[in-house]
Amino acid sequence: MSMSVSPPSTGTVSRRPAWLLLAAYPLLLVAGVVTHRQIFPLLALALLLTVWMLPRLRAFRPRPWLAWSAMQAGLLLLLHYRLAGLLLETLPIVAQALLAYGFGRTLAGPEPLVARFIVVLEGEARLQQPGVLRYARQVTWFWTLLLAGQALLLGVLLLCANDSGLLARLGIVSPLHVPEPWATTWLRLGCFAVIGLAFVLEYACRRWRLRHLPHPGLHRMLVQLALHWPELVRGMAARSA
Repeated sequence: MSMSVSPPSTGTVSRRPAWLLLAAYPLLLVAGVVTHRQIFPLLALALLLTVWMLPRLRAFRPRPWLAWSAMQAGLLLLLHYRLAGLLLETLPIVAQALLAYGFGRTLAGPEPLVARFIVVLEGEARLQQPGVLRYARQVTWFWTLLLAGQALLLGVLLLCANDSGLLARLGIVSPLHVPEPWATTWLRLGCFAVIGLAFVLEYACRRWRLRHLPHPGLHRMLVQLALHWPELVRGMAARSA
């Protein structure tokens, strides 16, 4: 059974504000790199928080709007007290650790998180086909271990980088010798490149392991992920409750 992309609907149109916000995200990151001003990556983070909460904000209930306002106010306080740099440095570590936890905690149940993705993107019938549920559990293990390993590595680099590490800034001799260029490159670029490469390699592995089944193209799958991201986020949140 192949997966098809439905024509634009009201739900698709309603997601356009999220697409516009996400389009501004890389521009703000580039502005931060060029100007070396923390306000731009903080604005990028504020956009991501807004996109993440957008399905709940659209309901116009007071609690999500209060939570969103508190998050934005917290970012302004961090900028005011010159703590934004530390937040931006630790954010990739915290994000990947939380994602690893989100994937890993579902492995104890009958439906691992990747299986939920399959149901949302391709339907319940896809999960019942031979080998799919077993492969979904294996991929959930893969992302759990990769994200946890990345979070650990990033934490070590942030602490122990020879010049910019937190230990060096505090005047503490690091127990590890971590060359500054390697640490900086991995913290700013390498960790994200690994996630993108892992996504593409997992897709190729899936097509080989489940070659007895038809598969959508990579572009079509990415489109479906973009269209259904609110459902996926709600699924992850339900499993974290």
